[in-house]
Amino acid sequence: MRWVTLTAVAPVAWGANYYVTHEFLPPDSPLYGAALRALPAGLVLLALCRQRPRGAWWWRSAVLGLLNVSVFFVLVYAASQLLPTSIASTVMAVSPLAMMLIAWALVSERPGRAHLAGAAIGLGGVCLMLFTGAGGVSVPGVLASAAAMLVSAFGHILTKRWNTTGTDVLASTAWQLTAGGLFLLPVAAAVEGPPPALSPSALLAFGYVTLVATALAFAAWFTGLRHLPSGTVGLIGLLNPVTGVLLGTVVAGEVLTVRQLCGLALVLAGVVLGRPTRAGRRGTGRTPTHPVPDERPVHESVAPDPR
Repeated sequence: MRWVTLTAVAPVAWGANYYVTHEFLPPDSPLYGAALRALPAGLVLLALCRQRPRGAWWWRSAVLGLLNVSVFFVLVYAASQLLPTSIASTVMAVSPLAMMLIAWALVSERPGRAHLAGAAIGLGGVCLMLFTGAGGVSVPGVLASAAAMLVSAFGHILTKRWNTTGTDVLASTAWQLTAGGLFLLPVAAAVEGPPPALSPSALLAFGYVTLVATALAFAAWFTGLRHLPSGTVGLIGLLNPVTGVLLGTVVAGEVLTVRQLCGLALVLAGVVLGRPTRAGRRGTGRTPTHPVPDERPVHESVAPDPR
């Protein structure tokens, strides 16, 4: 249960991040916005773990940084500016099904019945929240959010596959955040010119985005991916739209309809249904080809886990 609770920190922080980005960050600088989110977070985690990549982790960090950080952050930033908080976070809730299918292919985690049922129920709730809310929906915003969902689902399962070697999760998170931020900086300078001037409120917002919604959230999320089945982690991610919808209603004054409330209830039911059990802790019908480190015999040496 502790891994579920820790993992839940990530989608809650990400759900709030949509509102913070939409309300306080400059709307015309998605590349700088993504770079200023990723690079400081990566440097903070590097200072904490004090480890450098070794061997294959140099190129793995570059690949994961490109997927989970560079491309993903830009798409999320754009979606946050184009869509209301509730809609932007809701589109991402399709990720549980995507993560289950990708995990089946990459880490041999066959989705269990409870995970599939939870995904179906959660997606039903997503449809209620997405297609019955008040106001128009930006098609480019929805496409950006959907693309972010697909990119992140693939990148997160790839992270799970590569982290089975016992690599410290805090370190691998720091490496990919730093790599992704370094990729973004020259592109931002070439495309957007000088960095945008930031007001005090924007600086505070970047503080939240960097420390909470990035450094803390990604470390918690990748920790969950190491210790829990991918299907369970994906369903926990449904707390993202729940947070986004509730925050958009309470703080941003967005309209919450009765049908959206029913959708929220379905999403929460999907999360509960997919929680891990003692009998199905792996969440698969077969033993995974790439077991997570806590499934190893106790005599094997495993790198220290910061979580």
